[in-house]
Amino acid sequence: MPGHEPPTERHHSPGPAPAPGPGPAPGPGPAPGPGPGPAPGRCPAEEGETRGSPRSREVNPGVHHVAPRESAGSDTFRERHGAQDPELAAILPGITGPGGQFRHRQHINLAFYAVRRYGMPDAVGAICGWIRQIAGYARAPQKYHHTVSRAWVELVAHHAAADPDCADFDLFADRNPALLDKRLLARHYRSSTLAAAPARRGWVEPDLLPFPWRAHDSTGGT
Repeated sequence: MPGHEPPTERHHSPGPAPAPGPGPAPGPGPAPGPGPGPAPGRCPAEEGETRGSPRSREVNPGVHHVAPRESAGSDTFRERHGAQDPELAAILPGITGPGGQFRHRQHINLAFYAVRRYGMPDAVGAICGWIRQIAGYARAPQKYHHTVSRAWVELVAHHAAADPDCADFDLFADRNPALLDKRLLARHYRSSTLAAAPARRGWVEPDLLPFPWRAHDSTGGT
């Protein structure tokens, strides 16, 4: 009867389901894959970083440049290493930024925070404790250097005392660019002095050029 069609045509296409044509399917030739050279999209430097190259976990024994693997304020930090100092866990992410790197500028920033919050000499104790924690977290506790840690706090405190109204670290750094030069301590210490065990374990006075405030004290000017 006209208009009466087999029911199968209302539910199924008249032939097999469409399949990809031979064009998109892989041809009979060699299967696609990496060629005989390096893996595509990866350079030797990237491969080195994924294996834990010095770039990804650099620690400078002179200034404690530590690149934490996670933010010190994260739950992972607390779970793996305990709460430790909650103040450090709270402030460090704001100092290290999204990258979580703790280099010389971040070290000076942390010292600036401690000096303004605690004053001297309490800032020395705070910084030395925090640097120990950061070095330990980076699995490099042997990199902690007491003389270097304290010397930077004293230098920051000296410049902060001369500019007490400056509460912004970026402005403070712009006004005191010498503090961002890691070689500044070389004016005051011989490298052999800083490399020796006594300087690493405890405080050693400068053996080249006294710090300005200590030279002033030694002349009886206090």
